[in-house]
Parts: sequence; C-alpha cells; structure tokens
Amino acid sequence: MSYPDLQLYIGGKWRKTAETIPVLNPADESVLGALPVASQADLDDALEAADKGFRIWSRMAPRVRGDIILKACAIMRERIDEIARAITLEHGKPFQQARLEVIRGCEFFEWDAAEGQRLYGRVVPSEAGIRYIVLRQPVGTVAAFSPWNFPMSQPARKIAGALASGCSIILKAAEETPAGALHIARAFHDAGLPAGVFNLVFGRPAEISGYLIPKDQVRLVAFTGSTAVGRHLTEMAASAMTPVLMELGGHAPVIVCDDADEVVAGKLSAERKYRNAGQVCTSPTRFFVHESKVRAYTDAFVARAKATVTGDGFDPATEMGPVANDRRLIALQTLVDDAVAKGAKLLAGGHRIGNRGYFWAPTVLADVPYDARVMQEEPFGPLAVINPIKDLDEGILRANDLPFGLAGYAFTHSAANVDKLIDGMEVGNLSINTLEASVAEVPFGGVKYSGYGREGGAEGLDHYTIIKNVSHKMTF
Repeated sequence: MSYPDLQLYIGGKWRKTAETIPVLNPADESVLGALPVASQADLDDALEAADKGFRIWSRMAPRVRGDIILKACAIMRERIDEIARAITLEHGKPFQQARLEVIRGCEFFEWDAAEGQRLYGRVVPSEAGIRYIVLRQPVGTVAAFSPWNFPMSQPARKIAGALASGCSIILKAAEETPAGALHIARAFHDAGLPAGVFNLVFGRPAEISGYLIPKDQVRLVAFTGSTAVGRHLTEMAASAMTPVLMELGGHAPVIVCDDADEVVAGKLSAERKYRNAGQVCTSPTRFFVHESKVRAYTDAFVARAKATVTGDGFDPATEMGPVANDRRLIALQTLVDDAVAKGAKLLAGGHRIGNRGYFWAPTVLADVPYDARVMQEEPFGPLAVINPIKDLDEGILRANDLPFGLAGYAFTHSAANVDKLIDGMEVGNLSINTLEASVAEVPFGGVKYSGYGREGGAEGLDHYTIIKNVSHKMTF
C-alpha cells in the first residue's frame, strides 16, 4: 500500500530537505518513507511565513475563515480511506479505528469553525460619554507540537483551535507518525488557505522546540505529550513570557462501586483499555474495584483481555495493533517485572508477541503493591492494574494519590456516589458509566501535573485569544 511522500509545508509551498530520517511500520519494522528534517533556515522561513499569514488571516471575517476550514474538512472526509491507510501503516492501529480517528479530527475542525464565529466580547455599562469595550482577538503565531499516538486527530485539535481563532500556526508533528498532519496540510492547501497561515515542519523535537519557542514571533506554545517534556517546554516559554497550552500525561483511575454491574463494567473496561494499544493519555489503567465485586469484575476483564485479537491493522479481525516502538516494549517489560517481583499477580499477557513488529500481549496485573512502579508511572501501553478497595472513599483516595489529573472514570448507579465523585475526584475530565473522556463539544484538559488550559468546547478557543479592554471617552 502506498505511503505519502513526506515534505515540509512552509508558506503555502512544499519542500524537501537535505537530511531525512526513516519512518518505520511498527507492525513489521519495514521502512515506510523518509522524513524531512527541518533546518534552522526552514524554521526561519516558517516564522516569516506565519507572520505574513497571520496579518492576512486575522483580518478576514470569521465566517470566511470558517468556510475555508469547513471546505478543508470536507476534503478530508472525502479522503478518509487514504488518510486512514496511511495512519494504519505508520501507527499500526486497526484500519477501522484509523477511519474513526479521521472522523473525530474532522469533528474538531467543524466544531471550532463554528465557535470561531462566537468569539464574543462585551460592552460594559458605564456613565454617559464613555464606553468600555472588551474584545477577544487572536493571540498571533502559535508554535504547536503534537504526539504520535493519534496522527491525525491530535494535530487537528491544535490546528482547528488556532485557525478558528484567527491565528497562524507552525506545527511540529510527530516523527513516528507524520502522515496524518501531512494530509491535513494537503487538505487546507487544496481548500485555498492563504499562504503562511498553516506551516508544517518535522525534525528533531528538542532542536525545533528550542529554536521556535524563544522567538518573538511566537505568541503561544501548544503542546500535547509527556509531563516531563511539557514542564520543560513551559519553563522555556516562561523565560520569554510566552503563554502555554499544555495537555500532558495521565494515569487514569477507574472506580467500580458496590452497586455497579461488575461483569458488564469489566468487559467494557477491558475493551477501552486496549484501544489504541493503551497508548492514550486518557487510557483507563488503575482499576479500583469494591471488594465485593472484584473477583467477578477481574474474571470478566481478564477473559476480554485474553480474547483481544492482536495483529496487522489491515486484518478486519484485528482489535489491537502494535505499540509504537521497541522502547515501549522495554518499558512495559520493566513495569511488569517490577510489579511481579513486588508481589503482584500476573493474570494475562506480560510479554512480547513474536519477534518482528512491536506487539505486546494485553496484560492484566492484580493485587499490585502501591510501591510498584506501575502504580506511579503511566505505562502508556496495553497494561491494566486491578486492585480491591473497601469503599468509595478509599477509591477516591487512591485515585487522587498521584500528581496527575487528566481523566477519571467510575461505574455506579447511585446519585449519592456520583455527587461524591464529582466533588472528590481531582481530574479535568470525569466520566461516569462511560469510558469516553473527550468529544469536540466539551472542554478537555487536565489539572495538577496533567496540564494547563483546555481544548474543545466553548472554552477551546480561549487560549488562542487575548483579552483587550478599550476605554473610549467621546470628548476630551
């Protein structure tokens, strides 16, 4: 199957580079393509193009901007199979899941295109002869950095927010999975987006972030990725007094209360845990189950884990593809070995599948000591931990144990339990009786070490704008 010719997109034009690095298929470790590595000259060109693009784009009517975004979105929907095939090749996820990712990315564009027409200000009541007007205006050029786990929908969130707000953007997309962002650039190019409004670069992450973030032209840094990298970029941005939008790591807890249907909850939990091979910042990982329910819940979870079909993403029977690279295999093995050495029970998986491609068996650990590394570190892979709790209070205490607070989940039919969960869970996104944490219509983001700011919903464009107060006295 064909894989796109990878190029940078700067100032409305495509370009190659002298240096490239290989892009690998994680299912068989074959080389898919050559990724262009942006030089400092390329980045300088992107900064200049973005500045020019901003001056054009920010002055266009929001409805016109929205029409261009929606036209690009329609093109992406028409090309859904082509985009999904590229995602499956470079990421390994099942083809149907890749198609759903394209649809989800388009929904972000469609929502934000509409929200861009509702960036309302206000007129503050005042005495005669003076007016106080509060405006929301685009912040300027955005330097954005997207991760590898969702090649199309993660870049889409940042591009949608920036463009709908009237900003220009320089996106550094993931080196492991570049095709999703490339297809977005193609769609906007074909939709007639003015040159320089959207610029796409690839290369060595530290070099690109270290060069772009301190530049005066950059007025916002938007990043999705690990907490460690996010903190580093935030410190870098702070030295330049540049605001940030950070969607960082999690270690999502799930609380199963004593009134829940433990068998249904166990099956649903396992199905969601192994989606995207567990490589999701909101992936449910720490399962705290009431002691009266834990045995049946665990049995249902383990049965579904063992039944998960792992393999080539183009096989219609496949439910879970490979992890991203050999580093993830090493990290998962280290966490499993540490937990078992400390007394945890290995109920499923715990090993690599085969010796070609980065496949890891769906893994379940039970009765894991709280000093095990997997209880503290996000595994970012198909690894689940199930521990018993005595009551909801203990579950909330355990859920809040870590410095992360991106997503949390619970199963219960009690209104009193729901009320306690809403007040007690320290997360940015709480889902009850569902394991869906993020849709275009609602704001998404974390608390504590899981980030700052929100993407999506009515709040999703806030960080891409500045608040300007105008005091207008009629005479002087």
